[in-house]
Amino acid sequence: DSPLLVSLSSIASQQSKPTQSTKSTAKQLLDYVASQEDAILTYNASDMILAAHSDASYLSEPNARSRAGGHLFLSSNVENPPNNGAILNIAQIIKNVMSSATEAELAALYIVAKECIYIRLILEEMGHPQPPTPIQTDNKTAEGVINNKIQPKRTKAMDMRFHWLRDRETLRQLRFYWRAGTLNLADYFTKHHSAAHHKSVRGEFLTLQRVLDE
Repeated sequence: DSPLLVSLSSIASQQSKPTQSTKSTAKQLLDYVASQEDAILTYNASDMILAAHSDASYLSEPNARSRAGGHLFLSSNVENPPNNGAILNIAQIIKNVMSSATEAELAALYIVAKECIYIRLILEEMGHPQPPTPIQTDNKTAEGVINNKIQPKRTKAMDMRFHWLRDRETLRQLRFYWRAGTLNLADYFTKHHSAAHHKSVRGEFLTLQRVLDE
């Protein structure tokens, strides 16, 4: 159940030094699991073209840590690939302290892109040729840096990440593009949300049992 990923990763990060708060959070998660109706991951027919959404939340975790989110799915070779059932969702706390929101977004893109590279190889070995894998971001600065539209003056801290991403785009393995944050499904995996938001967004990733029964 992908909506559990953010909470699970947050609890996992505290397991070496648990507190009463950790216990309370774990109990709340178990209550959520027990009270939610069954949900099913549904895949629609596609052209087997890998696509991804990437996002980050800056300084959203304890100790000045940021969080990366990713949504990888199989779709069609179009400019803005339509959503499908996830083959991988990422909800990960970035290990290093990020110096800016843009650096956090670049770190998230790097994490998502690394996963895309080996999945591309698997799909190609299965007989599904891949165009440059489209990766959607909602940060214009990060997209501009990777696509050489922007040349930041101070990039030493993020040199390795963005040069690696630039190289992969030059090799036509990846394609980075911008769309508004409201259209970025990876946003769901970058932060803790209210119950109302969970209910409204859960259907984007899972098919609820009651829908199948109708």
